Amino acid sequence: MITTAVYIGTSLDGFIAKKDGNIDWLVKFESPEIGESYMQFMRNIDVHVIGRNTFDKVLTFDPWPFEKKVFVLSTTLNDLPNHLKQKVEIISMAPREVLKYLSDLGFSNIYIDGAKVIQHFLQEDCVDELIITRIPVLLGDGIPLFGLLDQALSFKHEGTLVFQNGLVKSHYKRAGN
Repeated sequence: MITTAVYIGTSLDGFIAKKDGNIDWLVKFESPEIGESYMQFMRNIDVHVIGRNTFDKVLTFDPWPFEKKVFVLSTTLNDLPNHLKQKVEIISMAPREVLKYLSDLGFSNIYIDGAKVIQHFLQEDCVDELIITRIPVLLGDGIPLFGLLDQALSFKHEGTLVFQNGLVKSHYKRAGN
């Protein structure tokens, strides 16, 4: 059975980045405790699905941050840097098609990342878990985590953890799962 999870940080007002994609406000809260929480989550993940804008942002990181295979959802990206051709694949599919494709490849635990990708997966009710860490910053504007939905989606609160640096991580599972 395939499962999807979102693990993301947001400002108090619900933005995952500034309008220009800048996440410096988020990075300054990194700590060993936060890093361990992320690594614990990643132990259960076997593949990443990210959007084009997230991919472009991640390309600026040194070193490449992903150990596992990455699928980039894009209708405009045509080529990859040579050093990533074995680690990254470009696909252009709707969320349910992505899940079938990845399941057919043997993947079962998918990490969904990037605002547009998360919003599309939520619109198609294809997110099983939401792990959202609130950062005590108000941005006032930026790239929102959530978008419009055609229907309400219900999630069950699994737990909340307050980190020493003031971040608050809440874990939700889709109701009925």
